[in-house]
Amino acid sequence: MDGHLVTMDGNELDLRPEEVERLLSSSVPFWLDLCSGDESTPEYRLLRDTFRFHPVALEDAEHFGQRPKLDSYEEYALLVVYGPSPEGRLIEVHCFCAQNYLVTVHQHPCPGMAEVLRRMQMGAAQQTSHVMVLYRVVDMLVDGYFPVLATFDDQIDELEDEILKAPTEAQLGQLFDMKRSLIALRKVVTPERDVFATLVAGDALPGMTPDYERYFRDVYDHLIRVSDLVDSYRDLMTGALDTHLSTVSNRLNVVMKQLTIIATIFLPLSFLTGFFGQNFGWLVARLGGLSVFLGAGLGLQVLTVIALIVFFRRRGWLTASGTVPSVSSSRRTRLAPRARWLVLHPGHGPTVAADHSDGRSN
Repeated sequence: MDGHLVTMDGNELDLRPEEVERLLSSSVPFWLDLCSGDESTPEYRLLRDTFRFHPVALEDAEHFGQRPKLDSYEEYALLVVYGPSPEGRLIEVHCFCAQNYLVTVHQHPCPGMAEVLRRMQMGAAQQTSHVMVLYRVVDMLVDGYFPVLATFDDQIDELEDEILKAPTEAQLGQLFDMKRSLIALRKVVTPERDVFATLVAGDALPGMTPDYERYFRDVYDHLIRVSDLVDSYRDLMTGALDTHLSTVSNRLNVVMKQLTIIATIFLPLSFLTGFFGQNFGWLVARLGGLSVFLGAGLGLQVLTVIALIVFFRRRGWLTASGTVPSVSSSRRTRLAPRARWLVLHPGHGPTVAADHSDGRSN
């Protein structure tokens, strides 16, 4: 079976159904992490035959794709949480929390679980609780949102600078892809925030104490910040999209104005050549000679062009301010994720994070 079986004192045991049965019968607190599949896998049979979880909870663990939620059963609670992987894919984790054990089930590999296991084994002398292990798992998943959102911020800055220089169709496609990614994040972050709001409001997990509840309040605070950042970046994406469309429209107006100026210059020239090209005998008999050709034939057209150019320049139609001003890319200061959140939410002081003896970090 693919996973880890660890007791709360940091000892990693062989992942066998017999070993799990022994721990359950002896009431020894433990953490079981499984990378599960369909009902034909041994991991699924372990959940069904050894733990005897409810069929509805087993169905969720088989198909995944669930909404973040907290379901209470007689002897345990099911918490469904999400977090991003280093590749940017959302990882769904089902957490079965009982009085003496924690079972985490995920469909795809989750590198953060190895870090939680390492920290758990480093603090083995402290005899940590399975509720604290659950906190570390969800804290690891939630904190994974911040690097993803920081990357979004940098991409939005670069896109805005490129759009102001020269808007392209490729930028428009990238904007829509990023907007869809933000929508996917918002679909899981918002209900996940609501789940932890319910959790810290009194819908307690088995083994929860007031001291452990403070840690989950910290996770809830992180989810509020992530939710605010997602909404802010969604607004920035909408602004970047509007900027792209406006820039394209302005450049189209510049082209149309240039074509209109050219057509306006040739309009009187067409009138003059048409007028003097009329085949009237009086006109043909009286207009002749080199001086008339140079004065009326060429000079009048040159003077007309010069007069129109002077008129356009005085009106400002031939200057940069009369079309689209020259644009230079803005130079933005790159901020850390925490400082970026404070810029987007003025008036809120920085969150002071205290280190705890169990290895907790913000």
